[in-house]
Amino acid sequence: MSTPLLVVDDSKMSRRLIKRSIPPGWDVEVSEAQNGVEALEAIRAGKAHVMFLDLTMPVMDGFQVLKEVREENLDTMVIVISADIQPKAEIRVKELGAMAFIKKPIDQEILTKVLKEYGIYDG
Repeated sequence: MSTPLLVVDDSKMSRRLIKRSIPPGWDVEVSEAQNGVEALEAIRAGKAHVMFLDLTMPVMDGFQVLKEVREENLDTMVIVISADIQPKAEIRVKELGAMAFIKKPIDQEILTKVLKEYGIYDG
């Protein structure tokens, strides 16, 4: 059965690059969202067993999404993929429940390593 994967980023180009970094052979059903409101709707609809989340977005940013996910106890594993490389940002997202923080531009080897480390992908 395919894993529902949600890619959340306000940049269409970033979403495309992230999707290209998905490990080959990983059976996923990919959905996309361009802001936090759309992301939460997709999570509630069951489209995000795993979510790749950007931090800097209009309408609702990634920090707000993480806070809502935690407050609503939504079932999704979150990996933040962001260009915001400040140490405070990484600490904050982990405090809010993100599993991992990957810096942009995305590197397929790093993404694959993180997915394997957390038992999400075994390819």
